[in-house]
Amino acid sequence: MICSAGDDGTVRLWDSRRRYCVKTFNNKYQVTAVCFNEKGDNIISGGIDNHIKIWDLKHGEVTVEMKGHVDTVTCLALSPDGNFVLSNSMDNTVRMWDVRPFAPANRCLKAFVGAQHNFEKNLIRCSWSPQGTKVVCGSADRMVLRLGHVIQEAAFITSRTFREC
Repeated sequence: MICSAGDDGTVRLWDSRRRYCVKTFNNKYQVTAVCFNEKGDNIISGGIDNHIKIWDLKHGEVTVEMKGHVDTVTCLALSPDGNFVLSNSMDNTVRMWDVRPFAPANRCLKAFVGAQHNFEKNLIRCSWSPQGTKVVCGSADRMVLRLGHVIQEAAFITSRTFREC
């Protein structure tokens, strides 16, 4: 299975063997980033509405909507353990969200600051280290930033900072 985001405001689930769309989820605004959760029973999406949504594949509806960004979400990356998702946004932040089923109401755990976006408004990526302990992202100033450790609160690699959500 493959998921895709669309300028037409849809999130689509595709069967890669048969090469057709299995299910379509309609969003009000354009969707710019998608990923599966760890079990593959949900799709996580973000777009120009600045919200991150968790879509239930079985029921075809949004089960969780996470708010915090103030500009377009450009990338979503699931952590290696499947408990968290990173979101990069044109508001120059990378946020870490708790996507476990019974997480607290405020799912935004950290907001990393320093990943620049510019007038070109490119879809800049973010990613986890293989162990899930560090966060990296691209930046419009042509740099790749190691934003810091997500496990140890005080140990940060660069001058980039984070703040609690």
